[in-house]
Amino acid sequence: MEFIEKFFSKYPQEKVIKWFKQICLAEAVSWFFLFTAMTWIRIDPEGIFPIVYISTIGSIHGLFFTLYLIFLPAIRKIYTWDDEDSVFALIAAFFPFATIWIDKKLARFDRE
Repeated sequence: MEFIEKFFSKYPQEKVIKWFKQICLAEAVSWFFLFTAMTWIRIDPEGIFPIVYISTIGSIHGLFFTLYLIFLPAIRKIYTWDDEDSVFALIAAFFPFATIWIDKKLARFDRE
């Protein structure tokens, strides 16, 4: 945890916030494509294109999911979230499109 804080302390807070917002949006968009991939694989389970598509989209979604989780400790420190908000943001990563809500509601809520 301390390693992550040291890493993000090199960058200005505005840049970290900008990255977090982009990751929130990208993670939500990747959920949508993951749903399309899951639907396509159900329609054509024997086809090669659905298998390649779901593998590719799943990997991309996993990347954005991981980046979201890595950025959470830095964003918590920037916005001085309490434990309840941090746990809520962590749980939101597991629900489709909830990261957009985190970006819009919690990240813009000024705690000062």
